[in-house]
Amino acid sequence: MTNGAERRLTGMERWVVGGVRVLRDDLWTTRPDPLPASVWLRWLPHGLVILVGVGTTLAGVGQIAEGYHQGATYGFVCSAVQGVAVVLALWRPVPAWWLSTTVTVVVAMGARSQLISGQASDGTGWPWGPPALVAEAMVLLLLALRVPTRASVAALGLTAFVTYVVQGLIGAANYGPTGTVAVTVFAVVVLIGTALRGRREARNQLVEQAGITAEERARRTLLEERNRIARELHDVVAHHMSVISIQAQVAPHLVENPSEELKDNLAGIRQNALEALAELRRVLGVLRSENPDDPYGLGAAGTGSAPDTPQPTLDRLDALVENTRAAGLDITAVISGEAPAYPPGVQLSAYRIVQEALSNALRHAPGSHVRVSVGHDIEGLRLEILNSRPSGPVRPSPGVGHGLLGMRERAMMLGGHVMAHPTLHGGFLVSAFLPKDGVRAPARDPGTPEGLELIFPDDPPPTGEEKR
Repeated sequence: MTNGAERRLTGMERWVVGGVRVLRDDLWTTRPDPLPASVWLRWLPHGLVILVGVGTTLAGVGQIAEGYHQGATYGFVCSAVQGVAVVLALWRPVPAWWLSTTVTVVVAMGARSQLISGQASDGTGWPWGPPALVAEAMVLLLLALRVPTRASVAALGLTAFVTYVVQGLIGAANYGPTGTVAVTVFAVVVLIGTALRGRREARNQLVEQAGITAEERARRTLLEERNRIARELHDVVAHHMSVISIQAQVAPHLVENPSEELKDNLAGIRQNALEALAELRRVLGVLRSENPDDPYGLGAAGTGSAPDTPQPTLDRLDALVENTRAAGLDITAVISGEAPAYPPGVQLSAYRIVQEALSNALRHAPGSHVRVSVGHDIEGLRLEILNSRPSGPVRPSPGVGHGLLGMRERAMMLGGHVMAHPTLHGGFLVSAFLPKDGVRAPARDPGTPEGLELIFPDDPPPTGEEKR
């Protein structure tokens, strides 16, 4: 029994020591903890607190000098210290609370002898005069707004304990007791300050969480777009693997008396191609969504009733333009230059960029005129989709705002770029450049034509890329 009691006592001692240490860290400190500036009226809270400090100082002089009959000079000094404590609470609430409580105790103990001897006015409020009560309430409010709840509750408890000791244990005579009213007011003020502090912290956490959510949403959007691009490129890679397999199978029949070593190598190539093709099909089956949204009927690879159809190329741009024109847009298509043999990835990305730009025009500019320009040059493929301002009401968009992100991802993957911005006339322009071989070509200097007078002879002539 004795050992158990000792263990319980030791545990209780640890709890008490821990609690005292926490209170010491919370209340025995002079660290700054300023009140945050108001966004709406920046200095209004500070100005109101300063007015309360000045008011309690002036009222306290009358209370101490006339109510307690302790002299005007003494009353001014004590009241000024009380007012300084109120203003100090704007920046250092814990030291301000210690200062305010200490001054109140000093004034109360000094007035005690005056009350007992009958020199003070009968029925004067004691130990908390009205000015001191207001000042202490303001300090506790600012304290509760800035420090943790446990610290504000501890300060309230110590204030109530000091009030009980001064009024209940020490006592005086011929006074109006104010201890109960003061403690009640202090409890309400601390409750309000704690609630406001909790509300502010909850709002800050909500804003922080909203920022984290927006960042995660942007990251998820990027991953979704890259996943969609990877889905489509899987089709292109699978096509090439199929061609490799067929060529490896046919190659021995194209050579007279092929050696066994050649047959074995070609058979190994074909087998590896078939295995890679099988793996690609498995991955493609996982990545490909069954019914992605296509609200305007422009088509998307790997969707609809024929999910295994080949990926679109530049040859299908005419069909895309016709489908969009049937959906309600006035479209003009302009093609310049002779199209070289672009890799399938370049053709697929070009088709998807035009498709997304036309879908955006349908969503955000109904009834507008759209010009689709496709330019071929030695550097690569240049696309420009320009729509005028909408001629009809714009309905809420069914899209999710990932189109421009997908365009940029496709172009960057191939070493190109995409620019999108509104025009001065209320329209929107999407321009893209895709290198011919998927690798950005160095800028070429077109040279200066003979007989051309330059306005800025010290500057090099702009390249085609810089003009865009």
